Amino acid sequence: MNLITTTSALAELCQTLATQTYITVDTEFMRESTYWPQLCLLQIGWRDGAVAVDPLADGIDLSPFDAVLADENVLKVFHAGRQDIEIFFNRTGMVPRPVFDSQIAAMVCGFGDSVSYETLTNKLAGAQLDKGSRFSDWSKRPLTDRQLAYALDDVIHLRTIYERLSAQLEQTGRTEWVAEEAAILSDPATYLTDPLDAWKRLKPRTDRPKVLAVLQAAAAWREVEARQRNLPRSRVLRDETLIDLALQAPQNPVELGRLRGLPNNFADSPRGAALLQRIAETLAQPSSTWPRGETRADLPSSIGPTVELLKVLLKMVADENDVAPKLLANSYDLDLIAADDEAAVKAMTGWRRPIFGDLALRLKHGELALSINKRRIVLKETE
Repeated sequence: MNLITTTSALAELCQTLATQTYITVDTEFMRESTYWPQLCLLQIGWRDGAVAVDPLADGIDLSPFDAVLADENVLKVFHAGRQDIEIFFNRTGMVPRPVFDSQIAAMVCGFGDSVSYETLTNKLAGAQLDKGSRFSDWSKRPLTDRQLAYALDDVIHLRTIYERLSAQLEQTGRTEWVAEEAAILSDPATYLTDPLDAWKRLKPRTDRPKVLAVLQAAAAWREVEARQRNLPRSRVLRDETLIDLALQAPQNPVELGRLRGLPNNFADSPRGAALLQRIAETLAQPSSTWPRGETRADLPSSIGPTVELLKVLLKMVADENDVAPKLLANSYDLDLIAADDEAAVKAMTGWRRPIFGDLALRLKHGELALSINKRRIVLKETE
């Protein structure tokens, strides 16, 4: 197996990579015991070969490959690459560009929502993946031949997948569709998370501002603590403990100590004191600054039938264009379109507008009608 373990060998490889029009990229990482993902293996493919790079090898410097990631003349191809790109961003503060994500491209090419790499490998590369090493401990050395073979398959077959999807996109004139979606992956803001937003992922079943304020304070404290100590969030405080803490809003160590799920002696520790201080500071602020639960537009009840028609239209348009419906619009988008011609949803912008958004408005205003012809739903101009 081709495994690079030295900076000199990596630098020599990167001279070759810099001459390529595209490379395929994947990573193996561990984050079960850390906040930040630990990069354990880097796989790179190009038209004539594929190698694995050991980032844990003694003394190796990945900066030659970082330069390739930053080279805008070389397209970087990933599959479901958000986590991989996040690793590179956390390491260097730089987002690779340009990028191509085969999962996004497959959605545009009619393979359904969030299609797996295994499915694309079967359908486009005609190969079967050996999944036996999927849950390996990638931080342990030495790596086995089977592990390396499994890891390299993730960039070897991705070459064929990319070339076939790229050809289909070119043939159907949808290359810009994928580029528009991939722009999100190339935006550093995608990977910057504000600790004050950490509470939102907990999805509390309440909209009481005081409870949400305490939850925001506690979740932000946990986020910062987990980052600084490089621990999983759950190793600092579990989600359910944060929810309980928000409901109880403890004011002192005694009240804090009554909560279940806290580490031993946490209430009387400096960390417990820091958490209580964060809660007290939040509650001392004007209630107008406290967070509010997710608010959805107050939509009229009369839009129900229109929404049902838009759902049929969405399915019909997705089938006709061989695009995953989820990529065009979700159910809440349809609610908003039914209620407002100027709805601020993706379906009314970019490449989605001419193939769905405009049709949705015309159907809504009676300029088009849905009909059945030979057991198929079709659109008809109204008189």
